[in-house]
Amino acid sequence: MLEVGSSQKLDSVDFQILRMLQEDSRTSYRSIADALRVAVGTVYNRIKRLEEEGVFKAYTVMADPAKLGYEMTAIILIQAEGPHLLEVEKEVAESDSTICVYDITGDFDIAVVARFKSRSTLDSFIKGILKTPHITRTVTNVVLNIVKEDFRVKV
Repeated sequence: MLEVGSSQKLDSVDFQILRMLQEDSRTSYRSIADALRVAVGTVYNRIKRLEEEGVFKAYTVMADPAKLGYEMTAIILIQAEGPHLLEVEKEVAESDSTICVYDITGDFDIAVVARFKSRSTLDSFIKGILKTPHITRTVTNVVLNIVKEDFRVKV
């Protein structure tokens, strides 16, 4: 069992529900209940609890970015002035192009993953970042091939 929140624990049924919904978030309570051999009410109550505890952050569709015109992915490393790190992270995170913003260790303070439809939109994004106060340096890496990209947590 894994403890969640203040008093709840995740058990094997919770993990099985999580796995099924990560595979297809449209799976019905009835289908889950049948597969796990539990009552529909049990599935409903467990999902509600997992939502309330913040284990389930969202239900979503994983679209292919290239098929939507986002053919460029970039990884941007940013150095920022220490006392302003959080505000720089929040500023960068507001962009629609930004997928991930990580507070990291090492030579850089922030790692950003972002998607773009063209080189010109990437160029504009980088130039905008460089105008942001408290950013001292950036390094941009363009992704050539995506070998694996799966943000689901393996449970």
